[in-house]
Amino acid sequence: MEHSLPQTISLLERTPVALNSLLRNLPDAWTLRNEGDKTWNPYDIVGHLAYAERADWMPRVKTLLEFGENKAFEPFDRLGQQRESQGKSLEQLLDGFARLRSNNLNELRAMNLTSEDMQRRGKHPNFGVVTLSQLLATWATHDLTHLHQLSRVMAYQYREAVGPWSAYLGVLKCGGHSSE
Repeated sequence: MEHSLPQTISLLERTPVALNSLLRNLPDAWTLRNEGDKTWNPYDIVGHLAYAERADWMPRVKTLLEFGENKAFEPFDRLGQQRESQGKSLEQLLDGFARLRSNNLNELRAMNLTSEDMQRRGKHPNFGVVTLSQLLATWATHDLTHLHQLSRVMAYQYREAVGPWSAYLGVLKCGGHSSE
């Protein structure tokens, strides 16, 4: 499937709703447990998405459009949520993420990007030259990665409780990327 901006936006606008539906008002046993040492729990995942929403996606879109390949994107602190989430409840993180995402998508729509814009090139600090289309497709895929991670982390909490059914539950066999 080729990248399509309207399809990307349609997915991106659903992530806050999905997170809110799944996580709001759940007991801490679901939202604060992880898969072990150096792994993330649902609270961390939402914090990461909120932090990325502020510090990664739209700043990179703007850098790419303004500077092209002449200025590399700012490096992204993949653990920045640890600092920014301190003292916040999960509900505050969910609300903040939803607000940031809505603002970012409104700003993205207002750019009226063309197919020519999608081929414009910027510079990633590790990967080198990337296109706007690749950046936007990555934004959507990043959401899906963390939604997958979230379901895996939550399922992990019942890994023993399911007994022999674990043989049929692929989510319990999935290797992960909890700290990514």
